[in-house]
Amino acid sequence: MKIQMNESQTIEFKRLWKDDYIKWVCAFANSEGGTIYIGVEDDGEIVGIDNAKKLLEDIPNKVKDILGVIVDVRRHVENTKEYLEIITENYPYPISYKGSYYYRSGSSTQELRGAPLDKFLLRKQGKKWDGVPVPYFGYDDLDPFAFRLFRDKAEKKKRIDAEFLQESDEMLVNKLHLKDGEYLKRATTLLFAKEPQKYVTGSTIKIGYFKSNSDLVYQDVIEGNLFEQVDKTMELIFTKYLKALITYEGIQRVESFPISELAFREALINAVVHKDYGSQQTIQISVYDNKLLMWNAGDLPPHWTIDTLMQKHNSEPHNPAIAYPFFLAGYIESWGRGIEKIIEESQKFNGITPQFRWLNGLWVEFYFNQEKSLPNGLGEKLGEKLGETQQNIIKFMQSNPKIAITALATELGISTTAIEKHIKILKEQNIIKRIGGAKGGHWEITE
Repeated sequence: MKIQMNESQTIEFKRLWKDDYIKWVCAFANSEGGTIYIGVEDDGEIVGIDNAKKLLEDIPNKVKDILGVIVDVRRHVENTKEYLEIITENYPYPISYKGSYYYRSGSSTQELRGAPLDKFLLRKQGKKWDGVPVPYFGYDDLDPFAFRLFRDKAEKKKRIDAEFLQESDEMLVNKLHLKDGEYLKRATTLLFAKEPQKYVTGSTIKIGYFKSNSDLVYQDVIEGNLFEQVDKTMELIFTKYLKALITYEGIQRVESFPISELAFREALINAVVHKDYGSQQTIQISVYDNKLLMWNAGDLPPHWTIDTLMQKHNSEPHNPAIAYPFFLAGYIESWGRGIEKIIEESQKFNGITPQFRWLNGLWVEFYFNQEKSLPNGLGEKLGEKLGETQQNIIKFMQSNPKIAITALATELGISTTAIEKHIKILKEQNIIKRIGGAKGGHWEITE
């Protein structure tokens, strides 16, 4: 006879009872609660135990003495075979087993250590990482420039009374709920400290330009307070890392980037506000010729999946003490619509939906519309007539009409002689022409 269920987050089967299994009770109490069946094989087959009546009394007493929790132990009989059912409720405070904390993850029991343990203890106390008080950090460590930046942005959005913005920095910290008793919170170090990275390791943004996954061409590391990091990253991405297509409407110069600036900004702010700063890992942005990837460390709220993020959902900021000033300063426009807005803006911009996946944090993947990178359907025409190298030469000339042959060779990783041969072919096909000499001249796309 079998029990008609499988081992899971809340179900565990054990052939015999061992006092060490109190560790499993601890894990259930720290998680969602659960049930241990004693006298049952891993496949659910009931094999029974001989000492069910004695264990019916012993187990509750041992669990209470060691863990300080109450369990409901029930005896069952199936075809003369006795087995036990140990039911554990989840507890609102942390439960330790001999000084260690255990948690249920899937169908396994794990000991919590390091950052996961810190996160667990905070959650059980109803606290968030950014709300923890920081000793040896005071008002003298705050940056007046960061407060000016916040005030300027908040004044424009008018989401906070103007009179509050006239208060001293110390009073403003109180109004923003960035103080816990006599101590400033962790969020304050990231928002307003003179040296945020001194207090929170990994609280930076790293940007890299890659030719391939293993070929990093150049990179930047963005430091400073979180408001600065967002502004600096936006500037770098759209001035250094993404090449704009230059076109003209009459005499008006028009720059067009391969992804939506609004969609990227929303993804960046989501990463900064929802990041797990306790992980000590930097936000990573990887730019390629045809895509941009962004990753930030974090955990989904309990019972959430990536599908939950993709639907309309309640706002559950991982760092509410950081999210609130970001909202007042206008970085966050509405609650719970970040992913929806990224998708909407991207589809509106180039018809391509960004991809989202979860792997030790959230990956957001923006893909470029290659056809849109050249005007008037030229990308489609060139795809029919030219090879990849010649198409890339056209793109570089579009983004920088004054680009030199040596620069093209460097960008494409081939010799100047090879570049000259490709240019000769492009000229013969009346696709490009040179206006002016080697010095002061520029390229034009003629087709």
